[in-house]
Amino acid sequence: MAANTYSGEKMDKCTKLVEYLVNWYPDHARDLPWRKDTEPYHVWISEIMLQQTRVEAVKEYYKRFLKALPTIDALASVEDDYLLKLWEGLGYYNRARNLKKAAVAIVGDRNGAFPDTYEEILSLAGIGEYTAGAIGSICFDLPTPAVDGNVLRVYTRVMEEASNIDKQATKKKIREQLAKLYSKGQCGILTQSLMELGATVCLANGTPKCGECPLRTLCGAKEHDTWRQYPVRDGKKSRKREDKTVFVLRCRDRIAVRKRAGKGLLAGMWEFPNVEGILIEQQAADAASQWNTAPERMHRKLTYTHVFSHVEWRMTAYYLVCGQMCERFRWVTMEELEHEVAMPSAFRPFLDTLSHNAE
Repeated sequence: MAANTYSGEKMDKCTKLVEYLVNWYPDHARDLPWRKDTEPYHVWISEIMLQQTRVEAVKEYYKRFLKALPTIDALASVEDDYLLKLWEGLGYYNRARNLKKAAVAIVGDRNGAFPDTYEEILSLAGIGEYTAGAIGSICFDLPTPAVDGNVLRVYTRVMEEASNIDKQATKKKIREQLAKLYSKGQCGILTQSLMELGATVCLANGTPKCGECPLRTLCGAKEHDTWRQYPVRDGKKSRKREDKTVFVLRCRDRIAVRKRAGKGLLAGMWEFPNVEGILIEQQAADAASQWNTAPERMHRKLTYTHVFSHVEWRMTAYYLVCGQMCERFRWVTMEELEHEVAMPSAFRPFLDTLSHNAE
């Protein structure tokens, strides 16, 4: 445990913070599938899935993933296409690729045993300080805080900490301050209680539920009604907009798909053919003709906007019945699309419409 440098009133507040949270958590923790045990593999998978994804959305993905890949060895040996299909809909597909990369390293370097020190956990592909802290504290009772947005919000409000949390120096400072509060036997519950409080009580959007908060008598932001001021962050940057024309090409019982480049956004994922810019109907038909698909008729047009963290795709899709299957695309059945081909969320609305209106 790190040496404690808190003093006076602040030390008293921090001591009570730990006491109140540890007592509050058992009766208020949500019943989530990844909280059934502290198996490192399970905690690892859940923490990676929960990055940029809502808890409710993760539940079924988590269960399905562990059913298909119940061990680190299974993850290390899974085929990439099947792994991405299991991950389909969660987004940020490099998270899945890094899971396999880390699993291969664990199997090769440690005979399948998950590392039990913070430094070794942090060295694995796709694992940053937050995830390493979560696994270390929850699974191995290490004094390693997991500092994410929820935790930063709780800490800055309670302490009325005005430093900008988008700065790495601020995150490092808060992580070090929290580490001083960890003691043997309580590391996991303290980490999870901070997460839970930020997720269910000290809310990011809307008014925090201060009346339900175990820290309400300690919180500076509640006392001074300054919760709106915390945490302090940089202003949001505007997203880049990109227009695209998407082609949903059907030839008999087959649909055209292609694999994206191995680098960049959605690297290596399957997609419907598309081009930059928005084409009118005749231009879209001409483009399909140039691909030697012999388009016969257009039977649907659909628009959809998909928002990534840094870019917004505004898409117009044309559904074309074609007379031949050109070699530049892979032509798959609806069953293959549903069970084998991983299609990113950006293209799912077009696939879902196709599924519900199969001709």
